[in-house]
Amino acid sequence: MIRAVICDLYNTLLDVGPPPAAARACWEQLRAGVLPTRPELTLEELETATRAVTLRHHAAARARGVDFPEVVWPDVLREAFPELGGLPEFDLNVFIGFHTAMLRRVSLASGAAECLAAAQRAGAVLGIASNAQHYTLLELEVALDGAPLAEAAFDPGLRFLSWQHGFAKPSPRVFAWLTERLAARGIAPEQTLMVGDREDNDCLPAAAAGWQTWHYGPGRGWAEMRARYFPEGATEAPAR
Repeated sequence: MIRAVICDLYNTLLDVGPPPAAARACWEQLRAGVLPTRPELTLEELETATRAVTLRHHAAARARGVDFPEVVWPDVLREAFPELGGLPEFDLNVFIGFHTAMLRRVSLASGAAECLAAAQRAGAVLGIASNAQHYTLLELEVALDGAPLAEAAFDPGLRFLSWQHGFAKPSPRVFAWLTERLAARGIAPEQTLMVGDREDNDCLPAAAAGWQTWHYGPGRGWAEMRARYFPEGATEAPAR
């Protein structure tokens, strides 16, 4: 019996597509308003600068013994471009939101909301295990707008977002953190289903923690998962 479904977000619950056609023009408007002292700054140069800061943070964290370290994106941006340090937090978050939207488009995966709503009707709680940043939940909320499932359906106590912890999947600590919280709800590892698009990041470490897994991909999408585990009226799921 599946009593908890823990979802990866990007490329699993959320499809990630190419940037919008008007990304460069939008970037020029955003840059002019927020970083007017850098008139020649391109999206590529911004990415290069933030990648260098990220790599330094990762190296420092590994030196302290952190496996699979994670950064906090506003801190990375402020270090890469000190001009952003003077922005109020709200304005910086607006900048991050617009900048992120220029890099790729995010949308709800086909059949995801229907499958997870069926899981809830079967009595399962929903959680998240995602290598994510502070803007991720907003992306999720926007993607779920109008769907038969709300962002609030995901139990706040079962949401692992890597930026909040300083480490990321596939660290075993991610799954230990969630396993402990599931146990507090009386949910055993074998009653927990991890849904993710990557074997290395999602399925293998989840299986090592004793969870069941669904390797999301071609022929193993949300519709197939729903048919296997949560057909209407079912309260139990077959063992993997």
